[in-house]
Amino acid sequence: MSDDAERKKRLVTAWRGADRVLSHGLLEPTVGELLTALARAPYELDTPYDLDAPADLYGDGVVADLERRVAELLGTEDAAFFPTGTMAQQIALRCWAGRTGNPVVALHPMSHPERWEGGALSAVSGLRTVHPVAEARQPTAAEVRDHPEPFGTLMLELPLRDAGFLLPTWEELTELVDAARERDAVVHFDGARLWESTVHFGRPLPEIAGLADSVYVSFYKSLGGLSGAALAGSRAFVEETRVWRHRYGGQVFRQFPQALSALAGLERELPRLPSYVAGARMVAGALREGFAEAGLPWFRVHPEVPHTHQFQVWLPYEADRLTDAGLRLAEETGTVLFRRWSPDAAPGLAMTELDVTQPGLNWTPEQVRDAVREFLGRV
Repeated sequence: MSDDAERKKRLVTAWRGADRVLSHGLLEPTVGELLTALARAPYELDTPYDLDAPADLYGDGVVADLERRVAELLGTEDAAFFPTGTMAQQIALRCWAGRTGNPVVALHPMSHPERWEGGALSAVSGLRTVHPVAEARQPTAAEVRDHPEPFGTLMLELPLRDAGFLLPTWEELTELVDAARERDAVVHFDGARLWESTVHFGRPLPEIAGLADSVYVSFYKSLGGLSGAALAGSRAFVEETRVWRHRYGGQVFRQFPQALSALAGLERELPRLPSYVAGARMVAGALREGFAEAGLPWFRVHPEVPHTHQFQVWLPYEADRLTDAGLRLAEETGTVLFRRWSPDAAPGLAMTELDVTQPGLNWTPEQVRDAVREFLGRV
């Protein structure tokens, strides 16, 4: 076994054995645990799902039920299930290019299609991208309105994950949408984590989704589903995306595991997300206090008041050193504060993302500050 594989195994073992965590990680569940959770999923719904109903075939049955539920929650005419968000967004943007006659998509250079999809928008869909802003923040309405090149679609990632899970204010968002409309462009929301944005915006999901022409949402991010995504919008647009879903190989024979786990996530996790956001804000504040009390020469909790239940922490140490300190803390005390750290653009800085869910609600500010002290003692 390589050193990296051995280290990963050690990390996962420590995380699984910990008795105090802020959230459970995606690497921790075993196949057996996921199967057990899937077996429970039909009974977690407000009306338990009828397991004697026919199994789905190519998107009917429980998959169609999930699509109706998503459209209802977002206040759209229709929604379509997709096996991945990457496929869903490529198809949405391709369809809008055909409808607008303009293959140019305006989006942030830190957005998911630009960073994590291997150039698929151009390589697979024949689209071209432009960037109204380069800084690690959401664009302004003026930057969208004054961009020198025409574009057919404005894509907004809400929240912008790689910049720190950042959201604009509600006023800024409406102005961004208005600026795109002034340029005769359509608006698509990359809402992989849109579910938890209601606290920051102070608006319900239908009002948020109603600003856009189409919205993508994820079922495993925030909701804890196995995988999968949905595109939501007008009935005519969603029907067109279903045609392209088949062409892209997304018409999967059976999809009931993903659909059942997504329905359970909507039932179980969606109502809890506002409490997770509140928990993240408490943790962020306690972290700042803990770092200040420790006399660190520099640190950053970003944003200072998290917009969602996820945020970034930056420290002036090498990433491996911080990951190892967190590993020892978990092994020696059973507490997981930080997981893996990544090198930042500047030498000697490292960044990690924190995710606060149900387990994190049991922490107190004092426990967070104590964990900071224990962690820094091992750095």
